[in-house]
Amino acid sequence: MSLPENPPASDFACRLTLPDAGALPIVIDSPHSGTDYPADFGATVPMQRLRHAEDTWVDALWAHAPRYGATLLAARFPRAYIDPNRGLEDIDAALLDAPWPGPVTPSRKTELGIGLVWRLMDKQPMYGRRLAVAEVQRRIDTCWTPYHTALDAALARAAAASPCRWHINAHSMPDDSYALMGMPADKVLADFVLGNLDGTTSDAATMDVIEGALRSHGFSVARNDPFKGVEIIRRSGRPEVGHHAVQIEIKRSLYMDAQLQPNAGFERVRAGVDAVLAALAAHARSRMG
Repeated sequence: MSLPENPPASDFACRLTLPDAGALPIVIDSPHSGTDYPADFGATVPMQRLRHAEDTWVDALWAHAPRYGATLLAARFPRAYIDPNRGLEDIDAALLDAPWPGPVTPSRKTELGIGLVWRLMDKQPMYGRRLAVAEVQRRIDTCWTPYHTALDAALARAAAASPCRWHINAHSMPDDSYALMGMPADKVLADFVLGNLDGTTSDAATMDVIEGALRSHGFSVARNDPFKGVEIIRRSGRPEVGHHAVQIEIKRSLYMDAQLQPNAGFERVRAGVDAVLAALAAHARSRMG
């Protein structure tokens, strides 16, 4: 596959691409597509297995976003190193060799071993030791904080330019997601799942625009089933003031094979994503005036 035109400037934590021209109040962020594994990771899980935690190629699927006036942000670090879609209080005490010095509010994700810093991978230990508090703090300082600083700045710019803004939090999902989540394995997973925390992070019109664009390209679409969204859209979505945030999950087998390489369906999926971007851009223009 070809690389995006005009490779953007990057830093250790993330890569930010500004709109090519005609900027719109639309921000796309891909927090889990990072593939730059830090030397101090120290995980004992084999790399090939570890990489299946990635949303590999999701940033490439959304790479045309700047052509449609959107800002695109993508993490460079892997989610298993530290997960930007978790809150800073989502600390797993069982992973650490000493008490955490700040507030601790474990979520259901932490109970499953996949909190801010993962303790488990496929229910198996990620490390052969406990992590030092300083290690986790360093991951926060070098990865989580720069990513959220960049995302918050992009969202602030969008809000300053328009009374409304739109935020797409981009992900991919395994084909066996229902089974992995302990739900009936015979349920059919949609091609795309749109999550807005059961209507609390975006209005219905935004969901209709996205779903309509995808269905027009022959994709099946579900809403909030089985994925509703997590920390990032919870932080940014406030539809009552015109801030709309939607998590979009793409079924991995549509665009990627078991070796994590783009398959024959990659361009079809990217065309569907481009249709979402075009429809959302038209919707934003109509709402702006």
